[in-house]
Amino acid sequence: MKRANIFKLAAAAAVLAALGAGVYAQEKQDKYSLKTPSGIAFSDFRGYEDWVMVSSALTPNDRLKVMVANPTMIQAYRAGIPGNGQPFPDGSKMVKLQWKIKKDAAAQFDVNVPDTFAEVFLMQKDSKRFPDSGGWGYAVFNYDPATSKFTPTADPVTCGHGCHLAVKAKDYVFHPYQTR
Repeated sequence: MKRANIFKLAAAAAVLAALGAGVYAQEKQDKYSLKTPSGIAFSDFRGYEDWVMVSSALTPNDRLKVMVANPTMIQAYRAGIPGNGQPFPDGSKMVKLQWKIKKDAAAQFDVNVPDTFAEVFLMQKDSKRFPDSGGWGYAVFNYDPATSKFTPTADPVTCGHGCHLAVKAKDYVFHPYQTR
């Protein structure tokens, strides 16, 4: 093979590799680059996968919800907040992870287990940024298992005035830190 042909072949291979990498980069999503219209960034919750579990719940529509909190919020819970009448400090963050459930066919007893991941709900305490909702900012990122991608939904900015208003006396937080 002539030297010119080798260079052409190498150049073509480099172009194909670059195109392939571009397609792969488009398919693989960095969830931490996402942000809601109000500016709540997924990256503000980096590391939530390792946070301490606060509570769990099973909804009537067969969704398993597991709430985890950052160290700031866990420390506040352990200090008696919100039961002692004090609000959570700014910097407190909670993540609610949601899965659809299924029966575990392998178990020797009747048990439901997580199946398809569905959603991430974020709560962030920042009294200066979110003064109109008790100091809490809220965000929801839906997960599409077919594409393995998260999509921010329209901000549930009414949470502080709507559904979370029912627990205003608990600093707008539904779930207590469960006994272990």
